[in-house]
Amino acid sequence: MKWFTQLNRWLVAATTIVLMSVLVFLYTKTLHRGEADYFENVALLRHLKQLDAQWELDVLKSKIGINTHYDPLANSLTEMSRLLDDLEVDFQTQTHDEAAALVQGSAQLRQVIQEKSTLIERFKSNNAVLRNSLVFLPTAAEDVGQSMGAADPNLPAASRQVLGSINKLLLASMLFSQTASDERGAEIQAGMRQLESERPSLSPEQREKVDVFSAHVRTILREQKGVNELLSRIAAVPTAERIDTVNNALSAEQQRVSVQGQKYRSYLLAFSAVLIVLFLYMAVRLVRSHTVINRVNRQLQSANEHLEQRVQARTLELRQAQSELMTTARQAGMAEIATNVLHNVGNVLNSVNVSAGVVTSRMRASKVQGLTRATDLMNEHKEDLGVFLTTDAKGKMLPGYLIQLAEVLVAEQQGVIDELGALSKSVDHIKEIIATQQAYAGTSSVTEPVQIQALVEDALRMNVGSLTRHQVAVEKTYAPVPELLLDKARILQILVNLISNAKQAMDSVVDREHRLMLNVDVTQERNLRVRVADNGVGIAPENLTRVFAHGFTTRQGGHGFGLHSAVVAAREMGGSLVAESAGLGAGATFTLELPLPESR
Repeated sequence: MKWFTQLNRWLVAATTIVLMSVLVFLYTKTLHRGEADYFENVALLRHLKQLDAQWELDVLKSKIGINTHYDPLANSLTEMSRLLDDLEVDFQTQTHDEAAALVQGSAQLRQVIQEKSTLIERFKSNNAVLRNSLVFLPTAAEDVGQSMGAADPNLPAASRQVLGSINKLLLASMLFSQTASDERGAEIQAGMRQLESERPSLSPEQREKVDVFSAHVRTILREQKGVNELLSRIAAVPTAERIDTVNNALSAEQQRVSVQGQKYRSYLLAFSAVLIVLFLYMAVRLVRSHTVINRVNRQLQSANEHLEQRVQARTLELRQAQSELMTTARQAGMAEIATNVLHNVGNVLNSVNVSAGVVTSRMRASKVQGLTRATDLMNEHKEDLGVFLTTDAKGKMLPGYLIQLAEVLVAEQQGVIDELGALSKSVDHIKEIIATQQAYAGTSSVTEPVQIQALVEDALRMNVGSLTRHQVAVEKTYAPVPELLLDKARILQILVNLISNAKQAMDSVVDREHRLMLNVDVTQERNLRVRVADNGVGIAPENLTRVFAHGFTTRQGGHGFGLHSAVVAAREMGGSLVAESAGLGAGATFTLELPLPESR
């Protein structure tokens, strides 16, 4: 009997442990602690939607000229990529089968964001060309009017007819930039044909002004349709639909977890009812379980309310951050202009230092003291100077010495004059750099007759000190190019930067002679081309385009300002600046191409 009682106790204990284990299992299944993650992910998706809408709004602002730079477009993409990374990290940590739909949805969302980013990059390029022509079109029309004497009351009828065609085309082009309809496009085409028929009656100067105006009109007619088509394609990218798909998958997953929790709660209640019948002492435990469940529900409700408050607070923070970003962007633009000025002035100051050092060394080694000694010798014999010059050995040598000394002093004077002239040119170039940056702010430039070979030589002279110190051999190949109307300050700024960068690229090369190759010619497409090549450290393939980005540099201690300012200046002149290299250690070639202007 005793063993039976002991067996019963063991059976009761074992049954109690099993039942308690089942109860604990069911209880833990009713506890769902993923509610906070769900609401955080929903908040991230809402933020993504807001950023997508803001992205499209910034595109429209850029299209109509409210935004004059494209930093907001890049910032939106960066923030959206970061939020999507956070979502994917959370989705990949989930192990249930339904998580595959979330991962797939996020991958599709990333794909459409990349597609939209590609379209926006194309839009930025086309829109920049369009905005430039829209800005300069009224100025071009005004230039035509001034060249034809629009204010003259006795203006010939043919000229008045041309001015009327110009004004109609100006108005039609501005209207076309707002509403790019086929009718307005046909109207502009008809106006261009009318203007072309009136062109023979104009003088060469007037034709030149009309051609500039017509080029801007054709650019607007071509680029406006392209920009509108890109805007339509950008709007058609289903970014919001993909976000809704991920949101629906997330909601379905949350619903699945909720249904599963509800199911296990039903099991728990049923099992608790059985336990009440079988074991009276489980009643207290069941009450405690319900108390715990109610407390968890209250905590979840409180967490839900807290998340809503966080979402509202986050929305307010985002609005404040948007305002701060706009202020920061303006300050960054100002800082970039200042940085470019300092960088370019620093390049020219190297030449100033070299010229000043040469003048100082020549003055210290001057032979003028020999003249002092000769005059002292003549003062000692001023009473018998004639006798001294004809009979004394030193006196006989004095006239020849004075002649030689005069020749040396003349050569010294000419050398100092040359160096001072070089110094003056460098100071003038510093003034031109500052004037050019001021011209950038006013979107204007000044052209003047320039011999491009002489301009290349000026750039070489400004770097001659550092080239000589580093034993750089310069090879020059200049094709015959006539004197052209060019923006001298900007081109000189580009050449000084390219030659300085080429010299720096060869500083660390010790296994071969340092060679700098300069080439000037005209391409088959009638473009002025200037090449600056070196046999330095070369450029990795992935950095051939990045070298022109603001702040990017591969040189220790570099700043990444020179090439960025150079490519910006080239584009503003309607040209291009590209880099070529066979790889690291193979040297590099930078090619500047500009539309060939009229020669003098």
